[in-house]
Amino acid sequence: MKALITNDDGVESTGIRVLAVAALRAGIEEVVIAAPSWDSSGASASLTAVQEDGRFLVSAGEVEGFTGEVYAVEGAPAFITRAALHGAFGDPPDLVLSGVNRGLNTGYAVIHSGTVGAATTAAIHGTPAIAFSVDGHEGAHWETVDAIIDAVLKALGRDPEPGLLLNVNIPDLPLAELRGLRQAPLASRGAVSTTVTEVGEGYITLEESEPGPAEPGTDAALIVEGYATFTPLRPTCESADVTPDGLLSVLRAGVWR
Repeated sequence: MKALITNDDGVESTGIRVLAVAALRAGIEEVVIAAPSWDSSGASASLTAVQEDGRFLVSAGEVEGFTGEVYAVEGAPAFITRAALHGAFGDPPDLVLSGVNRGLNTGYAVIHSGTVGAATTAAIHGTPAIAFSVDGHEGAHWETVDAIIDAVLKALGRDPEPGLLLNVNIPDLPLAELRGLRQAPLASRGAVSTTVTEVGEGYITLEESEPGPAEPGTDAALIVEGYATFTPLRPTCESADVTPDGLLSVLRAGVWR
């Protein structure tokens, strides 16, 4: 098995080292790190990259405690993932692991996450992928993160389902205080709330704040209760249950012609 390790915090982040070492510890034979050379948080599934003469820019990177191949890419995490799936960093990976992101990716705000965007891009192309995030920053309880990654990769096994997409969130708690790992639906809001506080001539001011309590049983709520969560996601799908009235009825009838 070959795994691509990527993220949106950048190739120098602590989280990517933790994830790469965990992948090796889980017995994955080949692990390659390819991640943005800058912080690409909020990039979603953007395919942005810096190019010169039609070539996207890549340089050799270095991650402490990891001896495998490391690439610092001038591109967004989803771009990197797509490139890897087409052989940019050797044989295409059998598994994509994204993270460990500094900060939660909970609720419907996952649509904006570069961490989840990289995993989603893999799943769209049929490659199983998992996005990992922790409710903390450089000083997070990494022993807890290690334990959850180990449990998830062990459960994943050696033959993961093609196109599998999981979003995993981990509370910033000592391992002894972690209450468990639970499947959870997405909350109806993300980790922060955004408010427009000022609109002026040529500028807008936004303010981010802590949102209110999430719905009980959702990923955001369970994190607060001391659980790690996992949520299976579906990367793209058409809506088959929209009520055929109004504009949809007109379009289906071909009246617009």
